[in-house]
Amino acid sequence: MLLLTNSLSFLHSNTRSLPHTKPSPPPPPFPFLHPNSRHLRLPPNSKVVRGVRFDGPAIEISQVTDTDDGDLVIETCLTRNLTPALTIQQGLERIKEAVEELKLNPPSTCSGILRFQVAVPPSAKALNWFCCQPESSAVYPLFFVSKETEIPSYKSLYVNETRGVFGIGAAIYFTPSSSSIKRILSNESAFVIAYGFMDINYDQESSYMKHEAGSYYFFIPQIELHEHEGASVLAATIGWSESSLCTFEEAVLSYELCFNQVTCHVCSTTKKSHTTNIRSTLRKLNLLEDGTVSMVHMNTLLAGGKNVSSDIMALKEAPSSSQFCVRLSPTMAVANKMLDHASKMCFSVQDCGNINTVWASLIVEECSRLGLTYFCVAPGSRSSPLAVAASTHPLITCIVCYDERSLAFHAVGYARGSGKPAVVITSSGTAVSNLLPAVVEASQDFVPLILLTADRPAELQDAGANQAINQVNHFGSFARFFFSLPAPADHISARMVLTTLDNAVHWATSSPCGPAHINCPFREPLEDSPRKWMLSCLNGLNLWMSNSEPFTKYIQVQHAHTSNDGCGGMSEILNVIKGTNKGLLLIGAIHSEDEMWAVLLLAKHLHWPVIADILSGLRLRKLLTSFPEVDNDLLFVDHLDHALLSDSVSKWINIDVIIQIGSRITSKRIAKMLEESFPCSYIMVDKHPFRHDPSHIVTHRVHSNIFEFADYILKAEFPHLSKEWSNYLQMINAMVERELSFQISARHSLTEPQVAYLISEALSAESALFIGNSMAIRDADMYGRGWSEFTRSIVAMNYKLPCQMIRVAGNRGASGIDGLLSTAVGFAVGCNKRVLCVIGDVSFLHDTNGLAIVNQRTFRKPMTIVVINNHGGAIFSLLPLADRVKPRILNQYFYTSHNISIRELCVAHGVMHLHAKTKLDFEDALFTSQHGGMDCVIEVESCIDTNASFHSTLKTFACQAADQVIKPSSQDSILDATLLCRVHRMEYSLFRMPLCAPHTMVSVDGGTTSFHREGFILTLYFEDGSFGLGEVSPLDIYKENLLDVEEQLRFLIHMMKGAHISCFLPLLKGSFSSWIWSNLGILPCTLFPSVRCGLEMAILNAIANRQGSNLLGILHPQIVGDIFKSSSTVKICALVDSSGTPTQVADAIATLVEEGFTAVKIKVARCGSPLQDAAVIQEVRKKVGYHIKIRADANRNWTYEEAIQFGSLVKDCDLQYIEEPVQIEEDIIKFCKESGLPVALDETIDNIGEHPLLKLSKYAHPGIVAVVIKPSVVGGFENAAIIAQWAQLHQKMAVVSAAFESSLGLSAYIQFSCYLNQMNSEICTMMNYPLASSIAHGLGTYRWLKEDLTTTPLKINRNPRSGFVEASVADSDRVLQQFQINGNIIRRKFTGEQVCIYQLPLDSKGLSCSIKIQEIGQGYDDNVFVFLHGFLGTGEDWIAIMKALSGCGRCVSIDLPGHGGTKIQSHGDKDAVQASGLCVEVVADLLCKVIEHITPGKVTLVGYSMGARIALCMALKLTKKVKGAIIISGSPGLNDGMARKIRRAEDDSRARFLVAYGLKHFLDTWYAGELWNSLREHPHFHQIAADRLHHGDVLSLAKVLSALSVGRQLPLWEDLKHCKTPLLLIVGERDKKFKTIAQDMFLAIGSGDGKLTGDDGTPNDLCEIVEIPDCGHAAHLENPLPVIRALRRFVTKLN
Repeated sequence: MLLLTNSLSFLHSNTRSLPHTKPSPPPPPFPFLHPNSRHLRLPPNSKVVRGVRFDGPAIEISQVTDTDDGDLVIETCLTRNLTPALTIQQGLERIKEAVEELKLNPPSTCSGILRFQVAVPPSAKALNWFCCQPESSAVYPLFFVSKETEIPSYKSLYVNETRGVFGIGAAIYFTPSSSSIKRILSNESAFVIAYGFMDINYDQESSYMKHEAGSYYFFIPQIELHEHEGASVLAATIGWSESSLCTFEEAVLSYELCFNQVTCHVCSTTKKSHTTNIRSTLRKLNLLEDGTVSMVHMNTLLAGGKNVSSDIMALKEAPSSSQFCVRLSPTMAVANKMLDHASKMCFSVQDCGNINTVWASLIVEECSRLGLTYFCVAPGSRSSPLAVAASTHPLITCIVCYDERSLAFHAVGYARGSGKPAVVITSSGTAVSNLLPAVVEASQDFVPLILLTADRPAELQDAGANQAINQVNHFGSFARFFFSLPAPADHISARMVLTTLDNAVHWATSSPCGPAHINCPFREPLEDSPRKWMLSCLNGLNLWMSNSEPFTKYIQVQHAHTSNDGCGGMSEILNVIKGTNKGLLLIGAIHSEDEMWAVLLLAKHLHWPVIADILSGLRLRKLLTSFPEVDNDLLFVDHLDHALLSDSVSKWINIDVIIQIGSRITSKRIAKMLEESFPCSYIMVDKHPFRHDPSHIVTHRVHSNIFEFADYILKAEFPHLSKEWSNYLQMINAMVERELSFQISARHSLTEPQVAYLISEALSAESALFIGNSMAIRDADMYGRGWSEFTRSIVAMNYKLPCQMIRVAGNRGASGIDGLLSTAVGFAVGCNKRVLCVIGDVSFLHDTNGLAIVNQRTFRKPMTIVVINNHGGAIFSLLPLADRVKPRILNQYFYTSHNISIRELCVAHGVMHLHAKTKLDFEDALFTSQHGGMDCVIEVESCIDTNASFHSTLKTFACQAADQVIKPSSQDSILDATLLCRVHRMEYSLFRMPLCAPHTMVSVDGGTTSFHREGFILTLYFEDGSFGLGEVSPLDIYKENLLDVEEQLRFLIHMMKGAHISCFLPLLKGSFSSWIWSNLGILPCTLFPSVRCGLEMAILNAIANRQGSNLLGILHPQIVGDIFKSSSTVKICALVDSSGTPTQVADAIATLVEEGFTAVKIKVARCGSPLQDAAVIQEVRKKVGYHIKIRADANRNWTYEEAIQFGSLVKDCDLQYIEEPVQIEEDIIKFCKESGLPVALDETIDNIGEHPLLKLSKYAHPGIVAVVIKPSVVGGFENAAIIAQWAQLHQKMAVVSAAFESSLGLSAYIQFSCYLNQMNSEICTMMNYPLASSIAHGLGTYRWLKEDLTTTPLKINRNPRSGFVEASVADSDRVLQQFQINGNIIRRKFTGEQVCIYQLPLDSKGLSCSIKIQEIGQGYDDNVFVFLHGFLGTGEDWIAIMKALSGCGRCVSIDLPGHGGTKIQSHGDKDAVQASGLCVEVVADLLCKVIEHITPGKVTLVGYSMGARIALCMALKLTKKVKGAIIISGSPGLNDGMARKIRRAEDDSRARFLVAYGLKHFLDTWYAGELWNSLREHPHFHQIAADRLHHGDVLSLAKVLSALSVGRQLPLWEDLKHCKTPLLLIVGERDKKFKTIAQDMFLAIGSGDGKLTGDDGTPNDLCEIVEIPDCGHAAHLENPLPVIRALRRFVTKLN
C-alpha cells in the first residue's frame, strides 16, 4: 500500500550552475523534447533553482510507520498576507520590502518555509509574464499553467483572457526518495500549491526526462502569480534546511535570483503587447508538443484536511491542466495546446497567386502580430481576399454574420470584453454604411475598433459601377484614423501596407481609443487566380518575415510622477482633498477589472462615501459579510438616486468635494444633485481628453488613467470626513435600500424592478453582466443589490479584500437600443465569462439578427439573455409626456406596442427559450440557464402600465424612508447630534403579577383559584443617565420558559455593558438585527422573541428618554406634534372566552358593548363541537346587532372539516374575521376559498423566522384580511413592523395583540399601535387605497390584571368624546415616563454578578502550576460547572456563558496550564517540544485536584476542543468526580497509530514554529486554516484573535501544544464503549469534520456492552448530539445562546 502525502525531505543543494552529466545508459527520448536537448550544455549564466528537496507526495505507508518520531518531521509554512497592491509591480515591491525586513532579523531556525502573499489586480497576466521572460533565462524552472476548463486550444490564448498560473524557480521540490528522514508540509499551508507531472522521472542533474510509472516530479515555485476570479495572488516562497546543505542565506539568494529576473521582465499593464509576446516567445522556444501529458497542479492541503492518505489514486486525480508550457532547464521544455501552427519559424507570401492575395495576407498577418486575432467577417465578393486570408490564418478566429450592423456591434462587444480591437471585414457599398451605428458607439465610448472595408478601385468610382459609393472618410469625425489604400500593385512597396496598419492600430488603441478605418480597394481577380507579380515589392521584409514582431513598434515612454510636481496640479488636488469635510467619490463607467481594483483600493484609502454607477463593476459587488453595515472601510451609497427624491435629503447633503472616476453617470437625479452642489471642488479623472461635463461644473480635470491617479492618492494620508455626516448618509442609504427591498420582495407578482433585484443575486465572480439601454440599465442602477449575497470566498477573505467585483458593460456611448444583443455576445467572447444579458423587448427586436451570432459558439461560455417583454417601450410611461399625451398616441408612436412572439424567433434561430411569468418561474429559469451548457433566452412577461405604477410606488416609499432619517424638525442641528451613546448597565427584576382570571391561552384545572403572570422588567441605563424600561413576559406555549429567558437576560447583561447604541435604531427596518449581530456578536434569530421584544422596548424607551420624546415620537417623529394636539387614541377590542351557554356569552358581550367596546374577539374551539361555537356567534350577533365587529379565534384547534362546518353556520353572521380556523397551515387558503369567510393569521406568523416576507408571500390571497401581531411572540417591534407593513401593503388589517402583559408592555403597544395606524393611513394615501376605518387592537387583556406592575397603571376606559373604549397615547406616555414599580409583585432583582478570581498552586506527577480560577455563582455547591477552554483560549472565553448559567449552578472556569494566568512553574523536561511529563492524563489529574478544592461533590465538565479532550478523558477515567460532560467540538483521539505519529510530528512542528516566529505570526497561520472559516466571519473575530495575544509565556504554550497533542493522547475509543457518564456532544453545523467525529462517538458509546438501546428498547440516553446552527468549530463563541440552552437542558436532565 502507498501513502499519499505532501512528504518533504530536506535534501537541498545550493543553487548553482548545473554541470552537464549524461545519464548512462540514456533513457529513450521524450517525444516532446527538442531533438538535440540531450546534447546541449547549460549556458554558463543559467541556474536551475532546485529548492529544498522533499519526499512525497506519494510514499509507502511502511516508510512512515517504521520511522522513529524524531525522523518524521512536519514543516509549517509561515504565510504572511501583505496589503493588496495596485499593480503587480507594487506587489513585487511589497514582497521585496518584507524580505528585506526579514533579512535584517533572520529566523533562528535551521529549517523553515516562509511565504509572502499579496493580492494584485485580477486581469489575466500570467501568460504574458511567462512570455516576457528572456529566451536565455538565468533561472529555471519557468512555467505557465492555464486554468481554462472548457476545451482549451492554442487559439483560445489569443482570442480572450486565459487565466492561469505563472511561476519561476523551485523553493521546494518533490521526488521519490528512500531517505530515513521524512518531512511533511503542514496542511495549514492551505494556499500553497505544488505543480508537476505524474508518471515522469525527471533528473535535474542531467536535465533528462523519461516516462516511468509511479514516478513524479512536483515543485512549489519560488515566485508565482496565481489568477483567481476577482483577485490574483502574487506569492514568494523561501525554503531552507541546513541539514540539506541549504542555509537561510542561500535560500534568500535563490529567491533574489528569481525576483531580479521577474522584476526586470515584468509584464506590461497594457494589452497591446499581449498576443505579440505570446507568439514571439513560443516561436523562439521552438517547442514540440506531446498532447498525452498533463501538468498536474495539486493543493497541498489534501481532501478532508488530512496530511496523509493511503489512496495513491488521489494524486493522479488531483486537478490538472491540459494547457501549459514548462521550461525545466535551458535544454528541457514541454508544452501542450500552446503551439500548433504558431511554431512555424517564417511567414511567406511568395506562394500567393496574385498581388491582391499578397496584400490581404500581409494585412491579416500584421494584424495577428499586433494581437488582433478576432475577425468579424461579413459575406461579400469585393472583400474576398481579406476574408480568405483571415479564415486560413492559423491564429485568426473568424465569426460571420450576414448583417453588417450586428457584426460591427459584435466587434464593439468583443473589444469591451477583451480590451483589444476586433477586426471587421466588409464588402463595399451600403455594407460599409451599415457599420455607422457601431462606429458611433465605439467613438463615443472610446472602444477600439479596426474596420477593413473593401472598395472598388479609383477607376470605378463616380462611374456608375455596381456597389461603388464614396467610402473615403465615410465615418467622418467618428473615426480616429482613416486611410484609403491604393489598389494593390507590385510597384508599391508592401512595407506601406504594414506601416499603415501599424499606424491605424496605434491610433485605435491609444487614448482616446476608437475606430480606425482602412479602406481597401481591390481590382479583379478577387480570388487567388494566378497573376504575375514582382517580388521586388517585398524588398526590406526579410527580417520581418523571419520573426513574429510587428513591422513598426510604437513605444510610449512612461513618465513617473514626482513629489514636487512642477506644474503644481496634483499638489493642488491633494490640498483640496486634505481640506475636505464632506467628500463624495463618484465612480462612473469602468471598463476593466484592473480599473475596478484600483478604484476599490482608492475608496478604502479615502474612507469617503462611494456612489458606484451600475457600469462601474462595484455597484453589484459581493460583500464578505452578511451585514453590509459591519464593513467600516467602505461606505457604498447605492440608493442615493431614490434618497434624493426627498427634498430634505437634497437640501441636507451639501457636498464640498467630488471626485469622479470615469465618465457618464446613469442616474439623472444624481447628476442634478452634483449640479446643485456647485460651487464646490469637482475633480474628474479619465484617460481621454474630452470634456464630459454637461453641467459645466468640473473644476479640476485630471487627464490620467485610473492607476496613475490612484497611485498618487494612495501615497498620501488624509483626515477622515465628518463622522456624523457619513453616518447619516449611511443610514439614509440603508433605510432606502431596506424599503426598496421590502417593497420589491413583498410583491408576489414578478415586476421589472424585481428582475433587476434577482439578477444581481444570480451573478457571481465567474460571471459578468451586459445591460441594455432604456429601462434595463436604469432598473439595474436603481434596484440592483449592491451586497446581493454574502460570499464565503476563501481567496478574498484571506487576502484582506472587502468585496468581490462583478464586471458590467453596456453601450452607453450613444445609448442607442440597436445592436445590443450582438454587443453582448461579443462581450461574452472577449471577457471569457458567463455573461448574463438583460435587454428590453424592443431592443431585442431591433437586433434579432444577433441571434444568428449567438448560434456561433466560438471560444465563448454559455450566455443567458433576459428579455423583459412589456410589449413596447416602457420608458416613455415614466416620462412627463405620459401624463400629457393621449393613450392612443402613446401606444402607437411611443410605446410601439407589438405582439411579436419572442419564442418563435428563438425557435427559428435554434436558441433555447424559457418563459417566466412569476417570480418562481424566473428564479427557476435563471438557475437552469446559469448551470446549463447552452445559451438561453428567458422571456419575462411584464406590463407597461403596471410597471409604471410600481416604479411610482417605489419612489414614494423610498422618499418616505429617506424623510424618516432626515427629520425636518431637526435639520439645523442634525450634524450636532450625538449619533452614538454607550450602555452603562442593564438589570432586571422578576415579577409575579396576579390575574383575576386565567389567561385565555392555556387550559386551567377547574380547582385552581389563583392565577399569575410572570416575567421580567428590564432597566437599561445609558452613560449619560438616560434609561428605559422593557417587559419580557414569556409564555410556555411559545416554547419559552422563565429559566430559558433568564439565562438569555443574564447573558445580555454581560454583553450589553459598554455597547454602543445608535440613535438610528428607532428606524427599525433591519436596524436592530444588524446592531444585535455587529455589536453583541449574536445571531438575532437566537434571541427568544420575548427577550428581543423586551430588549427593543427598553432601548427604544431609553432613546426616547434621552431625546426628551416618547416611543411614538422616535418611531415616527413627523407626526408626534399632531398626535398630542389631537390627543390621539387607540380603539380596544374586548376579549371573551366562549365558555358558557350562548345566552350567557351574548349577555356578557352585550355588557361590554354598553361599556363602549366596538369590537369583540370570541375564543372558539375551546370545547364542544363547532355547532356550539356557531350557536354562540349567532346568539351574540342577534344580541348586539351588526354595528359591532365580531371576531372569532379558533387557535388552530379545528380540523379542516370542523372549520368548514363552523363556517357554513356563521356565514351570515358578518364576522370581521376568524383567526387560525384550521390545524394545518397549508389548509388556510383552501378554507378561504371554500368557506368564503374572512380569515386572520395569528399562530402562522408567530414562528415566522428570519425572513418573514418569504412566508408571508404565500398569504397574499384576498381571503386573508388581517394579521394579528403579538410583538412579544414575533420577536419585537422591528419584526412586528415588517409584518404589519406587508399586511397594510396588501390591504389587510394589522392588529396588535397583547399576550397579557402589564401596563408597561401595554403602554408600549398602544404607542406602537398608533404608529401602525398612522403608517396605514400613509400607505393608503401613497397607494391610492380607500382609507380604512380605524382598527380596534387586541389590547383588551388589561381586564385580566388584578394587580399591575406599576403603582400608577394604565387607564383604558370610555372616551367621553367618542363614546368608545380607547387607550390614550398621552396616558401611555405618562405610564412610560413616570413608571413607578409596584414592589409588592417583585420577587427579586438582578444587577449582575462579580467574578471571583484567584490563584491555586497545585502539584501533580511532577507538574507544578499556579492555576488561575474564575468563579461565578458560588452558592450552588450541588450543581457545579467546570469550564475548560481550547488551545490559545483562557477561562475568560467562558465568562458570558458562565454568567448566563450562574442562576442554576456554580460556574468555574480554569486557565489550563501554559495559558492565561496559569503558569507552569516547573517541569521535568525543559525542551519546548518534547515535554515528557506533561500530557492529557497528567492535566486531567491536576484538574481533579482543582475540583476537590472547589467542591466535595461531582461536577459537570464543559470542554471545548483541547479542553473537550481533557473533559472527555476525565469523564471516562475519573468518574468519581464527574457527573456529566459537555464536549464541544471534541475528539476521543486518533485510533490509527500512523495518524497519531503524523499528528505528533505536526504539533511538534507547530510548537517549534510558535517559539521561532512568535505568537502573532503563529496566530495568523493558525486562524488561516479551514477549521476557522466561520469564526473569521464573526464580527468579533478580530477582538477574539487580539485577546489571544495576551498570553505571556510562549514557551509554555509551545510545551502544551506539543505535549497535549492528539497524537500523544491515548485514544479513548475503547473507553467510550464502556462509558457510564452522560455526555452531551455539541458541534457546529458547518464543522463537517467534528460532526462526523460526534456521530462516530455516539455510535461507539455503549457498544462495548453489546447494546445501543436501553432494556425497554428506547435509545441509550447516555449520549446526545446537539448541532448548533449557523456556526463552525468554535460554536460557543460563534453562536453562544443555543449552546447555553443546550447546556442547561443537559444539566436539568442530569439532575
